[in-house]
Amino acid sequence: MFAQGGLCFFCKDPIAKADASVEHLVASANGGRNDDDNCVVCCKAMNALLGSMSLKEKIQVVLNQKGHFKCPNGSQKPAAKASPAGTKPKAAKDRYGVVVSNLRQRGAAKPKTVKTLTSTIRSLFQKDITDKELSTILQQLESEGVVTIEGAKVAYA
Repeated sequence: MFAQGGLCFFCKDPIAKADASVEHLVASANGGRNDDDNCVVCCKAMNALLGSMSLKEKIQVVLNQKGHFKCPNGSQKPAAKASPAGTKPKAAKDRYGVVVSNLRQRGAAKPKTVKTLTSTIRSLFQKDITDKELSTILQQLESEGVVTIEGAKVAYA
């Protein structure tokens, strides 16, 4: 964090220690090492989004922003400029994108039950999510066709 001036590597927002995460540019799962050339600090939501993507996929995510980086924590600004702190997603509408991105990256390893999906969402936000926000996200996932919930089972489009 010190080497990056306390800023997220991707969105350049100030990042609190509690929300900081180490992102391996070449994922550990893909053989990436734990050294300064391969590790950067970013928010936990961005780390969850990028997961074990290849370096090529990660670069594509950044390039797709076309100069206006949209952080999964809710900030959107030109990628090269810093902005004030306070971009941690609090509202379900801001958190929805983080959840959808996380589910997409999971591929076949998506949660198959409502209980597991709920637990997954809570862990994305370090359990700092109200039952109402969680319910809103689940309803939005279903209403937008991302998931189908039948009883305790979850299916994906």
